[in-house]
Amino acid sequence: MVSVKCSAESVGGGAQNSVSVVLLAGGVGKRMGAPIPKQYLELRGKPIATYSLETFSKMPCVGEVVVVCEDEWKSVFEECHERIGKVKPLKFASPGAERQDSVFNGLQEVSPSADLVAIHDSARPLVRESDVMNCIVDATEVGAAVLGVPVKPTIKEADEHGMVVKTLKRSVLWEVQTPQVIRPAMLAQGFDLVKKENLEVTDDVSIIEAMGNPVRITKGCYTNIKVTTPEDMAVAEGFLDEQ
Repeated sequence: MVSVKCSAESVGGGAQNSVSVVLLAGGVGKRMGAPIPKQYLELRGKPIATYSLETFSKMPCVGEVVVVCEDEWKSVFEECHERIGKVKPLKFASPGAERQDSVFNGLQEVSPSADLVAIHDSARPLVRESDVMNCIVDATEVGAAVLGVPVKPTIKEADEHGMVVKTLKRSVLWEVQTPQVIRPAMLAQGFDLVKKENLEVTDDVSIIEAMGNPVRITKGCYTNIKVTTPEDMAVAEGFLDEQ
């Protein structure tokens, strides 16, 4: 069951140091067509992946950041960590074959005292602190929450021959983003189910849905884009210019 709560402003929530962030930075980024993974390309003079690291490091409720990346890219985060004053503990985990494997590896490094784990794609550099806080508040209440925005275009379902089966009701469709915030024990139980039933999931809260537990969609912002193509880089630069 997925419930939706649309919050216009940030509200209080999340005790100090109660949230562990798992920052996913192990992707290859083939669609970008660049010689290095997309999250390490520079956006306005800084690696894309460091933007969200800086955002989470400013948040009092965040107790640590676990970066999931290849060894060769650790220095990107260590240098950023040093530059911003080492305000939060920084840990590392190795990426897995699939996203769910990388999340699992990151979860193993999360502090046992964490009330929540916030999983974020490092290729989303423009996530807003206020939206993260709203998502944390919803996860505290429900157990799992994910940032999302209402879908704008018309979406049609088609069969294997490209023939339209039906037009989906746009008013109930949401494009999900990150972070996805979940109680660590619940996520660990979900991974047990994934392993037992050999499930493949494309996002983190899908694991919670597979358990039959509720997930709340927290209304986010359309500027929280995932930078995956050269065109996305231009869009992200435009959003930064507007800030």
